[in-house]
Amino acid sequence: MAKQKLSDLNLKDKIVYVGRTAKVVKGGRRFNFSAIVIVGDEEGHVGYGLGKAGEVSDAVTKATDAAKKAVVKVRVQNGTIPHEVIGRFGAAKVLIRPATPGTGVIAAGGVRAILELAGVKDVLTKSMGSSNPHNTVKAAMNALQQLEDVASVASRRGVSIDKVLNG
Repeated sequence: MAKQKLSDLNLKDKIVYVGRTAKVVKGGRRFNFSAIVIVGDEEGHVGYGLGKAGEVSDAVTKATDAAKKAVVKVRVQNGTIPHEVIGRFGAAKVLIRPATPGTGVIAAGGVRAILELAGVKDVLTKSMGSSNPHNTVKAAMNALQQLEDVASVASRRGVSIDKVLNG
């Protein structure tokens, strides 16, 4: 399969977090904004980005551009993921578990946005440790990058798919 160009993907975006910081200076406060944006095509491609600027719109634009540069391919099988996985980043841990059809996306915040824009329809998640949106998004992306399908495991081990499935 030929690698798709980023321009060929029909990317949608979601703003997960907008934060405001204040610096106290003579004459008042100066505000800066940070934004986390998730982009994806709902067909297995997803990425995230962080942007910081003096205005919210500029921060969102920077985050969207960064997210488009960080798009990765995620393995989605029949609307769910191939197997259970735990992603880690800093103090955040995110457990992502496959679910039966009709379950929906049981997740919140940045993890929900990532899974929906990746095209996952049925999945169970649990965020453990830190609830910081920066780290939970990075942990969820780490989890999705660990996913492997049966065919890739079989080829890596040098055995047939039946051997992998039946032990």
